[in-house]
Amino acid sequence: MNLINSLALPIPVDSLLRGHSVEWERLEFKAGWNAEAVLRTICAFANDFHNLGGGYILIGVDEENGRPKLPPRGIAESRVDSIQKKILEMGHSAIRPMYHPVTAPQRVGGRTVLVIWVPGGETRPYKAKTSLSGGSPQWAWYIRKQSSTVRAVGADERELLSLAATVPFDDRYNQRASIDDLSLKLVGEFLAEVGSGLADRADGIAMETLGRRMNIIGGPPESAFPKNVGLMFFNHDPASFFPATQIDVVWFPDGPGGDRFEEKMFKGPLPEMTRGALEYIQRGYLKETVVKRPERAEADRFWNYPYAAVEEAVVNAVYHRSYEIREPVEVRITPGELSVLSYPGPDRSVRIEHLRAGKAVSRRYRNRRIGEFLKELNLAEGRSTGIPKILKAMSENGSPAPVFETDEDRSYFLIRFPAHPSITGKTGKASGAHDEAHDEAHDGSAIDLSVTERRILSACGGGPQKASELLGALGYKSRTGNFKKSLNRLLDSRILERTLGSAPRSRNQRYRLTALGEKILASTADTER
Repeated sequence: MNLINSLALPIPVDSLLRGHSVEWERLEFKAGWNAEAVLRTICAFANDFHNLGGGYILIGVDEENGRPKLPPRGIAESRVDSIQKKILEMGHSAIRPMYHPVTAPQRVGGRTVLVIWVPGGETRPYKAKTSLSGGSPQWAWYIRKQSSTVRAVGADERELLSLAATVPFDDRYNQRASIDDLSLKLVGEFLAEVGSGLADRADGIAMETLGRRMNIIGGPPESAFPKNVGLMFFNHDPASFFPATQIDVVWFPDGPGGDRFEEKMFKGPLPEMTRGALEYIQRGYLKETVVKRPERAEADRFWNYPYAAVEEAVVNAVYHRSYEIREPVEVRITPGELSVLSYPGPDRSVRIEHLRAGKAVSRRYRNRRIGEFLKELNLAEGRSTGIPKILKAMSENGSPAPVFETDEDRSYFLIRFPAHPSITGKTGKASGAHDEAHDEAHDGSAIDLSVTERRILSACGGGPQKASELLGALGYKSRTGNFKKSLNRLLDSRILERTLGSAPRSRNQRYRLTALGEKILASTADTER
């Protein structure tokens, strides 16, 4: 039976052989067929210990120091059918729970290579037989460590077992949606962009068949559902399923406390949303300055905010945010600072001190499938390269180091980019700059508070208040323009401050009196008495 190219992979085999889009630790090269070794690696990729999205096994490819030797050795075409049948048999009898990868024979350099695609399993943890020979079988858990398949023991085994029945949100079935909610046009455009062999045949394949091959549809044949990641990438309005799936870009020409601001929201499939926001930021708010030096021919060139750093921060926010939290990714831009805010914060395996030092390495990713698709589109790299790339881009631009912020509860993640010093020197202080002399001279005597401002001040006299609590104290049902203006003026005048200053849109945000605010409130009370 000739099975050559009977199935196509979601990404081309050439990309796998050259390490494009997929990290080397997600690849296993085997010169020939060894059933037991392949079984263990299938088990390890299915367990997806670090939520990287499983992996690929290429049979018929020699390797040296983890890199493939090309052209490949290949395997006899006559053996392909028997190997595939053996893989099917092992999925039934040698792995618990049962697990079946996708196999795809491919032609590379005139040779036949069998590619085994092993997505992260939905019913992990998996264990496999330690031997396929006769006798009483022994079973063991297997995981990937670096580029090796190893047996999970001790702490690794306990952590693997703790993952039982926990499938990342982006890889779950969405039972509120149907296969018809997936756009065949968007799927075809994606496959064409990543160079998949499926692209030329996408129009002639049923959506369910195509979706199962791409692992964006799951469930039994009689009750198939799209996965969340499929709706995020291949539905025109993901926000209808996942509210607040959007990027808000807000420009404050007079700083965050000013009365003027411009806001633009970006929605749609994740790639379209991300690229749209980045193009808008690049076109409208990133400026290059050229300074000619009389002592040399070359001019100095720098940007207020380097695009490479901003791009990495925005893509990382889309990649690592939780789509179960109804808060958008927010990009706030002032003349002195650009910040990217997302919810929640980093995984608890990331230590805060390492994060602030720019040396954080996550042991587990929140969205394994989103990351996989973003990497295929060359929008993300993965493997904790984001922060080093941001630091490098800022340094090469001559900008101050960015600030990485979160809290002990990891409820938010904020990246703050200070503008280039030459820019802030021309336009004033960076956002958040503190003027101690101004504070000392500012005793509140020159501030004429409105009735609404005094009522807000009085409400905060009983302790920090949420915005909803302030609205209730004023008898408002929603945030009116007068309320927003009054609150911003109190913040801008440093009479009030946020309890979570680095996460202005946090659901846990409260407003409290500053020392100046307490002085004004006490003075007001004395006057009234």
